[in-house]
Amino acid sequence: MPWNKNDYPDSFKNLDEGVRNKAIEIANALLRDGYEEGRAIPIALDQARDTVQGDSESPVYEIRKHSEGWQLKKKDSKKAILIEETKDDLMGEAKRYVNRNNGELHVYGEDDSLQEKLYD
Repeated sequence: MPWNKNDYPDSFKNLDEGVRNKAIEIANALLRDGYEEGRAIPIALDQARDTVQGDSESPVYEIRKHSEGWQLKKKDSKKAILIEETKDDLMGEAKRYVNRNNGELHVYGEDDSLQEKLYD
């Protein structure tokens, strides 16, 4: 099923418009070449990001414990971007923010150990 700017896979919805359009173009080409949707989508995502964003490093954002709860901040920055009482409250908005900024998200636990990396 070919995709377009109004109808595309859910995994494309939080991408920049330029990256999303390129991903749609690549995914449709892969489908025409006989790839299954489940394989075409991740390949298109990776190639679109590389094509549109080039070799530039993605910014790294961190979710860490904060005196007022949990914070999202850019790595090596002292200033919080978002602060919420609980990690769960912060996660949804943090993911949207990091996606909009084509970043990588590092999530830390209460003990300050790295628990997971998203979007790397």
